[in-house]
Order: sequence, then C-alpha cells, then structure tokens
Amino acid sequence: MKEQKKSISFIINPISGTHDKQAILNMLEEKMDAEKFTWEVIATEYAGHAAEIAAEKAKQGVEVVVAIGGDGTVNEVARSLVHTQTALAIIPSGSGNGLARHLHIPLEPKKAIEVLNESKLQTIDYGLLDQTPFFCTCGVGFDAFVSLKFAKAGRRGVLTYLEQTLTESLNYQPETYEIETEDGTQRHKAFLIACGNASQYGNNAYIAPHATLTDGLLDITILEPFTVLDVPSLAFQLFNKTIDHNSRIKTFRCKKLRIHRQKEGVVHFDGEPMMAGTDIDVKVVRQGLQVIVPAQKEPATMFRKAQEYFNDIIQLNDRVVADIMEKNKSLLRHNKDLVKKLTGKE
Repeated sequence: MKEQKKSISFIINPISGTHDKQAILNMLEEKMDAEKFTWEVIATEYAGHAAEIAAEKAKQGVEVVVAIGGDGTVNEVARSLVHTQTALAIIPSGSGNGLARHLHIPLEPKKAIEVLNESKLQTIDYGLLDQTPFFCTCGVGFDAFVSLKFAKAGRRGVLTYLEQTLTESLNYQPETYEIETEDGTQRHKAFLIACGNASQYGNNAYIAPHATLTDGLLDITILEPFTVLDVPSLAFQLFNKTIDHNSRIKTFRCKKLRIHRQKEGVVHFDGEPMMAGTDIDVKVVRQGLQVIVPAQKEPATMFRKAQEYFNDIIQLNDRVVADIMEKNKSLLRHNKDLVKKLTGKE
C-alpha cells in the first residue's frame, strides 16, 4: 500500500530577508520530494498575517508549516503552532535567523529544503513573556530599546540596526531591576537582562551560550554597567560563545522569573518590540513545539565555520550594497524634485 503524502504549507514573507524569494520558490519545484509531499505556497500580506495563516493550517491538520522569512515571520508561525500536531520548519531568509542557527538548519535555501525532505522531528521548549510566546530570547533594557528604535526607523537591514545600536549606546542609561525567581529575589543595576530559551539573538551573537531548547530552563544573562574600554572584549566574547566569562556579566538558570522596574517601557521578544508594565513575567513552557531539524548535525569543522563566516560576510556585503543603492536612489529623487522646483518645470 502506498504511503499517504504529507501536507506542507509554505508561508512566505515577500518583503523580509536577504534571499531572492522567487529563487526559493523555484527551488521548491526542483528540490522538494514530490513522492513524499504535497504542498502549497501562501504569501503574507500584512504584519500578523503569518500567524493567522499558520493557525488556520494547524486547524486543518496540515502536517508541516514552513516559515520562509526572517525571525519575525518565524515567531509568527511558531506561536500559532505551539501545542498542536503541526510541525514548524524553517527556510531561513532573514538577517538574524536566530532559531534556525540554533537548530543547525542550513542558511542556504537548497540545503534547508533537503532538511525538510528528511523531516526529522524534535520537540522543543518555548518561552512566554507575559502571555507572548518567544523561541530564542526576550528581554528588557538596551536590546529592547534598540529593537523599538529599529522598528520605528522606517528602514530595515543590518546597517539600520548597527546605526541605531551605535547611536543609542552613547546615551543609554542602565536601570535598576529586581529579579524574583523560585530561589529568591536579587537586585541589579543593568544595561540589559536577556532571557534565553535558545543561545543567541541571531547572526551568531551568543547572549546565552549554554542555553538549550530542551532542558526546561531559561538562561538569564545580566549585563551590568560597563565602560567604553569593556566594549571590545564584550563584542568579541558575544560572538565567541564566551560572554559568560566577562566580569560585567552575571548568569543563572530558572524556570520562571518576574522582573520589576521603576517605570513602564519597552521589552522585546525574538527581537520584536512590545510595550509592557513595571512587572514582567517570563517563564519556560516544556515540550511545546514540534520542529523539523537536520537528521544529522554537521560537525563544527574549521572549514564549515570559515564557510559560515564568509557566507555572513557576503550577506552583509549584499545588504550594505542594497542599502547604499537605496540611499542613492532617494538622493537622486530628491535632487530631481529640487531641480524641478528651481526651474519651474514639472
């Protein structure tokens, strides 16, 4: 008897990320195993649409929903699939790709499709920031503040993010927080507090280098006030998985915590900003989401690390070029409008 084909829905955000979306869609026709799967492709039309589509597909009993986009698209899809029989898969095409990187899903679309063809399932934990699900990190302080500035900037991309980070870090003032866990209450003046379900923000920036997705614990990282002299070592250790060795860093693990601050403000979940009150509740939910992962984790060879590094450099270069071209186009449009006004020609 012939095995019934699995149903897959691809949800694609046409405006996010760095990859050519049409090229990815062409790869689906070429690389997906038509003997195993039937599939459809649905494009999102507005913020929050991916979550609506994924929820509907889970109700229909679709077996796998694939997020094609950045971390925001992945979060939208994933939060609609928690505690359902529908699994999440990812074809990463954002700038950060935090969850995909943690799960060792290849950043190359072709290889990510190969992972999907293998369809190995793993059940992972997720976090709740108040009642909002997150899968990599959430937090308060500077990283949340920058995520809000980034969202309001009107331009996406790594250059905008770096620009906001460098500009705001010069003026940002640390706050004093009370942190209550099952082990008691502690008080910290902190630049940021990050709660890690997974190990990184994205772009291989490991804010919680020892976090795992299956231990039922959150890895909490507190960055205390620092000087400009500390920046080089903090930056190096963030990308070298050793930030917990820094004297300005305090870490611990817990199942849940309450963060109290003096005033309301911004928090972030998987890099997305959200306003919250003075008391912020964070907890981990065990074994809540099925995900498609590689059948075999590739060994972290020097060659592969170098390849990933150069792939990141190439992607960064592409984004830099795109950003410069967009700025030049904007400048040309402005100059043309100015010439028309000066000459009186319309």
